[in-house]
Amino acid sequence: MAAFAPGAVVAEVARRNAISTSLIYQWRRDALSIDRTVAFAPAVIIDDEPKLTGMPMTEMAAITIELTGGTRVSIAASAPAALLTAALKALRS
Repeated sequence: MAAFAPGAVVAEVARRNAISTSLIYQWRRDALSIDRTVAFAPAVIIDDEPKLTGMPMTEMAAITIELTGGTRVSIAASAPAALLTAALKALRS
């Protein structure tokens, strides 16, 4: 956001944050090309103790996404990154 501020100098923003200017330019291009029909949903963190169900800790849900209508998707901490990515992409469409 600092690179979009009025009068911002990308080189100064990069130096302040110890990153390359080319990375900031890339992020700005990416931000400007985002599909504006996509919106963020609020994240709710519930501070409940996990219920021990006899399953190993690695199999317990690390993330649970609740959609409108009560549909839930739970993803285990041991799930491969490719599976998590595919699930999140599927939820977006």
